[in-house]
Amino acid sequence: MSLPIPADIGAAHFIGIGGSGMSGLAGMFLDRGIRVSGSDRADSPTMRALAARGATVHVGHDAAHLPDDADTVVHTGAIWPENPEFLLAKERGLHVIHRSQALHWLIGGRRLVSVAGAHGKTTSTGMIVTALRGLGTRPTFVNGGVIADLGVSSGTGDDDLFVIEADESDGTFLLYDTSVALITNVDPDHLDHWATRDAFYEGFVTFADRAREAVVISADDAGARRVAAGLTHRNVLTFGEAESADVRLTSIVTEGPVAFALTHAGRTVEARLAVPGAHNAVNAAGAVAVLIALGHDLERAVRAVEGFGGTARRFELHGVTRGVSVYDDYAHHPTEVAAALAAARTVVGSGRIIALHQPHTYSRTQEMFREFADVLESHADHTVVLDVYGAREDPVPGVTGELVSGAFTDPENVHFVADWQAAADYTASVARDGDFVVTLGCGNVNLIIPQVLQSLARTGE
Repeated sequence: MSLPIPADIGAAHFIGIGGSGMSGLAGMFLDRGIRVSGSDRADSPTMRALAARGATVHVGHDAAHLPDDADTVVHTGAIWPENPEFLLAKERGLHVIHRSQALHWLIGGRRLVSVAGAHGKTTSTGMIVTALRGLGTRPTFVNGGVIADLGVSSGTGDDDLFVIEADESDGTFLLYDTSVALITNVDPDHLDHWATRDAFYEGFVTFADRAREAVVISADDAGARRVAAGLTHRNVLTFGEAESADVRLTSIVTEGPVAFALTHAGRTVEARLAVPGAHNAVNAAGAVAVLIALGHDLERAVRAVEGFGGTARRFELHGVTRGVSVYDDYAHHPTEVAAALAAARTVVGSGRIIALHQPHTYSRTQEMFREFADVLESHADHTVVLDVYGAREDPVPGVTGELVSGAFTDPENVHFVADWQAAADYTASVARDGDFVVTLGCGNVNLIIPQVLQSLARTGE
């Protein structure tokens, strides 16, 4: 953490204001009547929307963008230490706080539902928020992605409930005073922060045991079972396909939008979602379990979760050109990539899946390039690999997207292209009517989609 959270935020400046999480926080500060400014490296509709609400926004990072009357600076862990606005804020002695501290300030003393886990957090959070609204509750929420039905990633409600996607990557999920904790799964990652797998698991144990009311945790995931075995909490509700699960998932049908049944306390309710993939049936089981922990009836909870229409950058369709559907997914870990491509397989029919993969961070690519190659080769019909999106990391010699492509057993199934236009053109050249192109990564790979659609249009002329 940077500095203690101030009682009075005053005027707030956000470094990286265009991101989904940061823009949501900035919007909620505006809701509170706080004067907001901010900057990001590129313009975006999100930044323009904040400007329309009264925020002062700048494209690019420059010390001149930090207002003279700013009191508090909010940043993410992804900023470079030499960011000029960050350095000037420190020089001035302003309150410089991490986004998690800003969120903690917003939550106050409200009844908090925290959604944690290596995968599925954003979708599960979106399901819970959508369902609570369907049940007549208007919670305040901060999600890591835009909830499709609401068109926003955060919102200020008039209920005592507050729902958040809690970030385990840097341990900040331990900052919050959680009432109901949901753990979707525990797949060791972010070891640059946690150092060891044991420390990663212990972080989740601490997070769960601190929950005031209940812990909802997967009964299927091996990592989650390891965490559950270490819990001392008196109210633990499990979910999943395991026979021992308190909210048991059965009869999964994955053709098209996923259908399934949920059983709790001797009652069974059938469900059908608007989104595909067996992993979304699992996410829905966790969301329903949270609603039960909050006191809602099983059938009403299931019907409310059925109203979830998806989140941005989670198997999101961006366009169809000459019969080729182009989707985007935030998946950036081998487990997530496998789930996204498995979901695509259930709806692509006789078409092929062409994965357009952007490795995220040099450290993860160096550690997991073989796992990525295995998953992509197993689940996609053809893969186009871009170069690494480094985020806040400096380049590592020899670590490029070619590490992933080089680990394929059949080089005919993969093509490494560092240049984006060349990658878009190549993707269009191999795609045919009925195929799905799916961009994969949590960097900026979604920005290549217009180029892919344009290339598809040109090859069809």
